[in-house]
Amino acid sequence: MTQLTGEEPGISVKTLCSLFGKSRNAWYDSQHRIEKNVLTRDIVLQEVNNIRADLPGSGTRKLHYMLGDILRQHKISVGRDYLFDLLAATGMLITRRRRRFITTDSNHWMKKYDNLITTEPILRPEQVWVSDITYLRLNNNFVYLSLITDAYSRQIIGYHVQNDLSAEGCLKALRMAIAKRNTPYLPLIHHSDRGSQYCSKAYVAVLNETNIAISMTQNGDPYQNAIAERVNGILKTEFDIERNTGSFQDLNIKLNKVVKAYNTIRPHASLGYLTPLQAHQKEGILNKNWKNYRKEKWDRKMQQQQNTLLYSG
Repeated sequence: MTQLTGEEPGISVKTLCSLFGKSRNAWYDSQHRIEKNVLTRDIVLQEVNNIRADLPGSGTRKLHYMLGDILRQHKISVGRDYLFDLLAATGMLITRRRRRFITTDSNHWMKKYDNLITTEPILRPEQVWVSDITYLRLNNNFVYLSLITDAYSRQIIGYHVQNDLSAEGCLKALRMAIAKRNTPYLPLIHHSDRGSQYCSKAYVAVLNETNIAISMTQNGDPYQNAIAERVNGILKTEFDIERNTGSFQDLNIKLNKVVKAYNTIRPHASLGYLTPLQAHQKEGILNKNWKNYRKEKWDRKMQQQQNTLLYSG
């Protein structure tokens, strides 16, 4: 009917409605719904673009949460399935890439420390810090980003990028984190892999001087430093820092903006959709809005291997 009214402007809506057995009210209601759907679509896409201006790699689940308050101001409510279908139809779904580049050399002579991280929950900021190194591309070269993240709040508290894998980058990130401590009188564990940077004399000395306990992963289990690995992935996939052009100074400016956006804007499902900055002001168990299926899959795999060894013996 809508097409006919456009093609045959001389035919009244009343006449067309009688031909199709519809009332004029029904026709106007359908037109209103069409206009409302188009308006909803346009508003949702505009707000998605606004969010992704700061958080370019935000996926559907995160967007759905962040859009909630914004869309309520427009008196709009959409489900996650609607948002997924809309992003798919407009080519705006995020495709994740899974690649791993080795930055850890644990085959060295320096002392390696035990894993102090237990299954007990982490209940406050500055209880456990996790550290890791990840690679980035700058033009045609690799550079290396050292990160220190608070395990409770997921806040990045220390970071530094440099053009080699020496311990100096890790040390600068560590000193930044130490300078930001709010509770130096409370116990703190520094957790990392067994890389030579974290076992180096200079790095260990700084930790000992500041009474920070040293903890390291064992046996190559990726989930023993899962938080650090996760933060690396978020920065690369959601903030697009993996490939960069320009100067080293340009990269540092970009990283400063990215870390600020990560800490202050991006909500985490594992923190009950708080941002890291908000979570850093809390204490106690935080509500989680996600389930770690990958961790469960890994645990099942390890259990199956143990059972196989047990019964084969």
